[in-house]
Amino acid sequence: MAGIGHEEKLCLKGKEMAEFNTLSDAYLVIENGRFADYGKMNDCPLTSDNEEVVDANGGSVLPSWCDSHTHIVYAGSREQEFVDKIRGLSYAEIAKRGGGILNSADRLHELSEEELYQQAMKRVDEIIRKGTGCVEIKSGYGLNVEDELKMLRVIRRIKKTTRLKVVATFLGAHAVSRKYKGRQDAYVELIINEMIPAVGDEKLAEFIDVFCDTGFFTPEETARILKAGATYDMHPKIHADELASSGGVKVGVEYKAVSVDHLESMTEEEIDILKNSETMPTALPGTSFFLNLPFALGRKIIDRGLPLVLASDYNPGSTPSGDMKFIVSLGCIKMRLMPAEAINAATLNGACAMGLSKEYGSITRGKVANFFITDTIPSIEFIPYAYTTPIIKRVFLQGEEYV
Repeated sequence: MAGIGHEEKLCLKGKEMAEFNTLSDAYLVIENGRFADYGKMNDCPLTSDNEEVVDANGGSVLPSWCDSHTHIVYAGSREQEFVDKIRGLSYAEIAKRGGGILNSADRLHELSEEELYQQAMKRVDEIIRKGTGCVEIKSGYGLNVEDELKMLRVIRRIKKTTRLKVVATFLGAHAVSRKYKGRQDAYVELIINEMIPAVGDEKLAEFIDVFCDTGFFTPEETARILKAGATYDMHPKIHADELASSGGVKVGVEYKAVSVDHLESMTEEEIDILKNSETMPTALPGTSFFLNLPFALGRKIIDRGLPLVLASDYNPGSTPSGDMKFIVSLGCIKMRLMPAEAINAATLNGACAMGLSKEYGSITRGKVANFFITDTIPSIEFIPYAYTTPIIKRVFLQGEEYV
């Protein structure tokens, strides 16, 4: 059994991230969907006839992945853009040609809410079976009031129809819609004056996000949008430094963002900005892998005493994968994280980046019993080492097996 404890810690920082408590030959008790107790098998309490006993058969028990950055509600795939990337076009060039986010927005507009939900649920099933038990899902492929609300209502339906823990983020500031091309100021006004009030009135999102980067939204526009979201109790998250050092980290810290995400172009000066804040730096190594971008400075972030989060960025354009085991592998291989650091970044710290680490992210007495059982593996280090080997044998959400 691994990932035990952390009762007093809502996130792990610096050297703490190498702490990964394990217990061999262990028992685990679950009551009412929560972890109730654990210990060595020699001390295991007697079971009664009405209790279900699950034998791990030599496998390891780990807390479910907590994926704090995804876009899994979308319409259709974008493999043609994948081919364009192979031919040498950059993410920015594809966007300028009308691809990217705007392509997804066009497709989403044509789908009904039911069709969008059915597509999304296939991805939900996929990530659960790959070990994710807690996930953030963003809007941002609507880019008008009606379609943003449609996305967020689908996310709300996912919350109600699955045992997966889901939090919703409003990302109307993902790109400027085609209708507002050349009128970015007017689009920002639409977000502030129409989208945010509509989302807030229906209480559809816990968080608000802005793509603060070169060619998208400026730090000044980001600040205005975050202020507007705060009036409806939407807590800030920011897409920052994916394409350039954009000022997103600074505005995120200033407005007490829960996290700043991407960080592929982050500078060491921005690590200093984060140093005395509560904002969680979140790396998305799957994006770096798929787009051939630099990887975030994860090793330096940890060595400077900060926390680090790893998340998938599952989306149709820049990271068409929600496999958090692979994300953990990339964290080790490309960012020089130790396996324990990478797993903590994808569990407890991921939960913290959603404001959920009191309830999720570790096997701790009283927390929600989201976990998975692996096949027999030689060590925890084997998980990122065997980067394509499927290891998950059984998945449990709220203490019940997912089948």
